[in-house]
Amino acid sequence: MGRVFVISDHHFGHGKIIDFESRPFRDADEMDEYMIQQWNSVVAKEDKVFHLGDFSFYNKDKTRAIVERLNGHKFLILGNHDRGRSKAWWLDAGFQEVSEFPIIYQSFFLLSHEPLYMNKHMPYVNIHGHIHSQKYEGKHYFNASVELWDYKPVSFDEIKNSLVPDEEQ
Repeated sequence: MGRVFVISDHHFGHGKIIDFESRPFRDADEMDEYMIQQWNSVVAKEDKVFHLGDFSFYNKDKTRAIVERLNGHKFLILGNHDRGRSKAWWLDAGFQEVSEFPIIYQSFFLLSHEPLYMNKHMPYVNIHGHIHSQKYEGKHYFNASVELWDYKPVSFDEIKNSLVPDEEQ
C-alpha cells in the first residue's frame, strides 16, 4: 500500500453547507466536482484514505458514483450525518472499510469524527473533523475538515510532522 491520508466533512450533495461554512461554490455540483479533483490531485490509486465522516448526503447510487471516482483505498469512520445509514450501506456504496467508532492508528493517533476529550497528560493525538473551519488549541488535536485543507486529503506524514516533536539530537 502507498501513502496514508486523512480528510473529513465533504458533505457531497449538501447545498446548504456552502452557506453554513462559506464555501466558495455556486452550487453542490460545482462543489462536488472541485472536491473530487482536489482528492485525486494528491491521492494515488494505491494510497489509503481515512475519511473521518460526513461524506455524502446523496442516495446510495450517487454516493457510489462519487466513491468510484476517488483514488485510493477508502476507510470511513462514520460521522453524525452518516450514522443514519448502516455500515453495510456504506460498504455497498464503495468504501472498502467502515467503522462505527473511533479507531487508534499507529498506537498513538485517535481517529474520530467529533473531537474527543483530551488533556495535556494523555499520550495521544486526536485527528478529527466535525467542527469544519474551527480549530482546537494545542498539540493534542488535528482538524482534518476539508475547509482547512483546500478540500484535499492531508498526508499522514504531514500530520505527524506537525504534531510529533523530532526528538533526535
